[in-house]
Formats: sequence, structure tokens, C-alpha cells
Amino acid sequence: MAPAAASGGSTLPSGFSVFTTFPDLLFIFEFVFGGLVWILVASSLVPWPLVQGWVMFVSVFCFVATTTLIVLYIIGAHGGETSWVTLVFSYVATLLYVIHAVFSLIRWKSS
Repeated sequence: MAPAAASGGSTLPSGFSVFTTFPDLLFIFEFVFGGLVWILVASSLVPWPLVQGWVMFVSVFCFVATTTLIVLYIIGAHGGETSWVTLVFSYVATLLYVIHAVFSLIRWKSS
């Protein structure tokens, strides 16, 4: 079975054709609203700064991930294959989890 047949026969868009399909058009809204969330969270006053820090981290991470993904789509780095993006971001997410766990363990041991 060919890779295209295994993934349903669809290919990922590249260049400015990213903005021609509905699922890919949502990148624009994710980018705009992600930026607004980032700005609003940063300008809010909350009683517990730790909570604001966590929300800020999540919003900035999602904003950066969306920006990175749309840039990768536009420059065509995926080569039209759907498995490339899943594979790259799976490894990145796993690596980030491991790094977070290691540094949390180091902080816990030092306190």
C-alpha cells in the first residue's frame, strides 16, 4: 500500500495555497486570537503570579507552534507528505516533556 493511499490520498498544501482550504484557513484565526490571548494574559493582574505564568507559557507556546507550522507549510518543508509534520512535532513534544521532567527533578532535589 502506498503512503498516499494509507493517509487517504490527500497531500498537504504548500505556498499560499495553504490559505485556500477551510482547515488551513483556520491558521489565520489561530494566529490572530493566539496573539490576542498572549497580550491579554500578559497585561492582566492576577493574585497568583504562578497561575499567570503557566497560562502565559501555554499561550506563547501555542502561538509559536502555530506560527512555526504555518511557516513550514508556506515554505513547503513537508514535501507534500502528511507524516512529516506529525513525526517532527511528535519528537519535539516528547523532547520538551523530557527536558521539563529533568529540570523539575533538578529543582525538586535542590530545594
